[in-house]
Amino acid sequence: MNISIKDPRELQAIYERRFTAKNAAYRQQLWATLVESYFAAMIPRDAAVLDLGCGYGEFINHVHCGKKFAMDLNPKATAYLDPTVQFIFQDCTQTWPLADNSLDVVFTSNFFEHLPDKLALKRTLIEGARCLKPGGKLIALGPNIKFVQGSYWDFWDHFLCLTELSLAEALENNSYIVRRAIPRFLPYTTINQPSYPMAFVRLYLKIPFVWPFFGKQFLVIAEKP
Repeated sequence: MNISIKDPRELQAIYERRFTAKNAAYRQQLWATLVESYFAAMIPRDAAVLDLGCGYGEFINHVHCGKKFAMDLNPKATAYLDPTVQFIFQDCTQTWPLADNSLDVVFTSNFFEHLPDKLALKRTLIEGARCLKPGGKLIALGPNIKFVQGSYWDFWDHFLCLTELSLAEALENNSYIVRRAIPRFLPYTTINQPSYPMAFVRLYLKIPFVWPFFGKQFLVIAEKP
């Protein structure tokens, strides 16, 4: 029997308990910096972008693009989204209410590990491929089980274990071309961790040779042919 957390009330309770007001403020600063200093270069100003598993909108709120979409099962997510973002409240394994070839970018951070199994991931990737335009990108970050190991299970809602290679293979098997698969990109989590100055974060992003010392999340970038 597959087990997952799809009850919106439970999801809301988990994230309200996990992310304190102090942590939430830091995460907003962190994602503003990550978008400005790294991800913005991958996203055209006129792009249609979906933030898959958007959480509290830390990514999508800071992106400058033509159309913004955000998908999540936490009903409280909409309260944190910018008015320019269209919220899609649904299970990502079901058909997305978006037209074929309508998105330029699907972005997801620390979301795939919450899916119950590989079939759920496969269905999600298939929907992403359907909705992306030819040449559109899927950008995925997540904990790399090779490096986080036992601490992966510190979170109640973690289910699916992935590495940059297993995700890359899943993408290649489901109509994508993998352009980059970085095994170590960002540190694992901001929960119960120091709040670093944004100048330090910007410097970190500019010197990839230090990523292997601190990074425990993969970054995989794939493209629809």
